[in-house]
Amino acid sequence: MQPQDPASNTDLEGNVLLSAANPEGAPPRKSLGELEEAIGYKFVNQDLLRAALVHKSYLHDVPGFTLGSNERLEFLGDAVLAMVVSANLFIAHPDLPEGQLSSLRGALVRLSTLAEIAEPIELGQHLYMSRGEEASGGRDRLSNTGRAVEALLGAVYLDGGLDAAGRVWKQLGGERGLEQLEMVLREDYKSKLQQFVQAELRVTPSYMIVGTSGPEHDKTFRVEVYAADKVLAMGEGRNKQAAEQVAAKEALAALGAL
Repeated sequence: MQPQDPASNTDLEGNVLLSAANPEGAPPRKSLGELEEAIGYKFVNQDLLRAALVHKSYLHDVPGFTLGSNERLEFLGDAVLAMVVSANLFIAHPDLPEGQLSSLRGALVRLSTLAEIAEPIELGQHLYMSRGEEASGGRDRLSNTGRAVEALLGAVYLDGGLDAAGRVWKQLGGERGLEQLEMVLREDYKSKLQQFVQAELRVTPSYMIVGTSGPEHDKTFRVEVYAADKVLAMGEGRNKQAAEQVAAKEALAALGAL
């Protein structure tokens, strides 16, 4: 499907979006119908679906957009997601203790996991955002797509209830095997480092961005991790979170904790 014509004042559904005075927002590149098909749910109130897809930057370009941003739906969706995931894990793994269930839930609801779930349905291509956000890689930014998954689940909950939200979560691939979840936990080097440093050094590690390189749309972040005033290691990544994970892994290796 071709991207939306930048000069148009309607989205792919023909809805008027942009004021004549400020036609600068970047509407979705894919239709609502395509997203509904991908998640296996047809909305009764499609304004709820649209609202779930509005990145806050869109309102800077189109301040008169009536639906607002998706942040309130993200707040609701976070709670819906926690409920759905908790119930699924409780039923699927009756022998696991509370602590391990909490860890597995954390692995499922973190933004990086949600962004992975968003990728196959190209959720970023469905978002409303500013031209600047789009130009800087906003449609592929993990924080944008991961939070949009939460907002989407919040919208489904309001439109069809908790059972509908659970079905959509399952359709998105949210029901992952125990082995895959444990692999995600094993790769959470930040949590491992925090546990180790707190136990051995009695301090909590901290992270600081010490530099960036590359063009605005494709930056590499450089992060150092500290224990008190001591630099433990440095890491690089395509975003702050990835760089912190690399730094934590290097620190664990340097401390002999891997």
